[in-house]
This record gives sequence, C-alpha cells and structure tokens, in this order.
Amino acid sequence: MGRKKILVVDDEQHIIELIQFNLENNGFDVITSENGEDAIKIAEEEIPDVILLDLMLPGIDGLEACKKIRNIEKISKIPIIMLTAKGEEMDKVLGLELGADDYLTKPFSVRELIARIKAILRRSEEIPKEVIKTIKVNDITIDIEKHEVIKDDEKIELTLKEFELLKILAQNRGKVLSRNLLLDEVWGYDYFGETRTVDVHIRHLRKKIEDNDKYPIYIETIRGIGYKMK
Repeated sequence: MGRKKILVVDDEQHIIELIQFNLENNGFDVITSENGEDAIKIAEEEIPDVILLDLMLPGIDGLEACKKIRNIEKISKIPIIMLTAKGEEMDKVLGLELGADDYLTKPFSVRELIARIKAILRRSEEIPKEVIKTIKVNDITIDIEKHEVIKDDEKIELTLKEFELLKILAQNRGKVLSRNLLLDEVWGYDYFGETRTVDVHIRHLRKKIEDNDKYPIYIETIRGIGYKMK
C-alpha cells in the first residue's frame, strides 16, 4: 500500500508547518490549504485519505466547508477531523452533526493527532468480516459490501461513522449495545473522545432514517446504557 495522503486546512502557517513536518516524519504525504473554498477544490482534485479541517477559517469556516464536502458525492466519504481552538461543547457537537468523524481541541499533542488519524484510517480500510452481504430492517436495506443504505428505493447518504453505527445496531437487532461498546467498535479502542460522540452520531442518523409514520422508530434509547435496534 502507498503512503496515505492527508489534507491539512488551517489559516495559521506555523500550525500547518508543524503538522506537515510531523505527519511526513510519520510516513504520510501532506497537502495543505489555508481556506475552506480552496480546500474543497483540492479535496476534489487530490482525493485525500483524511482531511484535518480547522474550524476558524477565512471565507467559509470549517463547519460550512465540512457541510459542503459531505454534499459532494466524489469526496463525501473522506474522513474529517475538525481542529478547533474553542473548547465549547456546541462547536464540537455541531461539527459532528455536520458530518465530521472526530475533533481535536488545540493545543493537541502530535502523538494524539497521529493516533486519531491512524484509528480513522483503520476503520475506513477495515475489510468486513461478515458473511452476510446485506441486512434488511423493515424498509431499510443495508448493503455491507457497497457501504450503501437504501430506504424506499432511495439511497440515504451517511457518513462512515453513521454507516458503521447503523450496521452494528442492525447486526445486533434487539440487543442493547452500550455507548462504550459502540465507541470501541466504531471509533476504536485508542479513541480519546467521550461517549457523547456516540449520542451526537445517533441523533444525526435518526434524522436520516426515521422520517415516516410506518416505521417511526428504528433506534431505541435505553436510558443510562445505550441503544438498540428495534
């Protein structure tokens, strides 16, 4: 396998240089951008394996850039790690709801950054072990091989993490899965985040799949424990 390509988007040149230096020393190829609009164009041209996207950018900010990336089919599945100098909960939650896979609050250690990138790459490259190629849940069909979800003959656009959550819940239909178990299975054991990450992704997933009166609830919250697929 070749070297993985990381797109670093930040308007502070010294941060770009620091991240680029350390990523290249750890075997990654690095491309950079200092604003959101150029980052989207570069992503479409280069198709990076991971995007590190700063929240505070000139022009369109990181949140808007994230949203636009998720709406462009060619690059919609690229994992995104949001970088932010803000510690406020709302910034992190909004970033996750718009499709970011993870976030890091500045200042962060190089070791943690590398660990997060490697964890996301492992999850995105993991070969499914399931013999079953498709899972049917009421009017939803989950295609494991194609990483596609079809509902009422229409394709539902999900982020990588949303798809993985839906898949594991469907594979364990009727079983209660704890937040910690979901965090470990979907984000990996070396993920540094908190279980609220699971809640945010579940909420976003629900908005995409629970939209009619026929099957109004697919994912049930088990208070104090986690979730189960009904």
